[in-house]
Amino acid sequence: MQTGKTLLTRERFALTIERLCHQLLEDWGDFSNACIIAIQPRGIALADRITKRLQELIGDKPIDYGKLDITFYRDDFRLSDGPLTPHPNDINFIVANKKVLLIDDVLYTGRTISAALAALQHYGRPGAVELLVLVDRRFNRHLPIQPDYFGIAVDALDEAYVKVRWEETHGEDEILLFDKKP
Repeated sequence: MQTGKTLLTRERFALTIERLCHQLLEDWGDFSNACIIAIQPRGIALADRITKRLQELIGDKPIDYGKLDITFYRDDFRLSDGPLTPHPNDINFIVANKKVLLIDDVLYTGRTISAALAALQHYGRPGAVELLVLVDRRFNRHLPIQPDYFGIAVDALDEAYVKVRWEETHGEDEILLFDKKP
């Protein structure tokens, strides 16, 4: 098994999520006329944590939270080696004129975010969209997309791979950097 370089451990991981939540509260207030949309599948764990913590900090005012599948909006979906398995969308509200916080785990080329913006249009035209990612791989961007909020920035070569591990699914919160995809 290939081992990676640890970029964030459990303690710093938790601190990073807490910092992101406080930044959001400073900029978004109580999330009135706003919503959080997780990009499936890898943005869900982060969005779940962010939404849960924001809800604890805000109190009893609910935050609209949805999950968006982008499988058939990607520009490379026809290049898949096998059958694609989309995830069900879970958005039970209209995003028209709302401020939308789009959440994913890692921003790399920008193609996932581009696909998410296209898919989001089926739920109405947002008033504004901002992007939160846990890891911003600053180099190798194919599209002019930048995060509004990010946990850490990673400068890595093209072959490198960033893996976010979650306690709920992997048994530990950590971010690893591999020389190449494991």
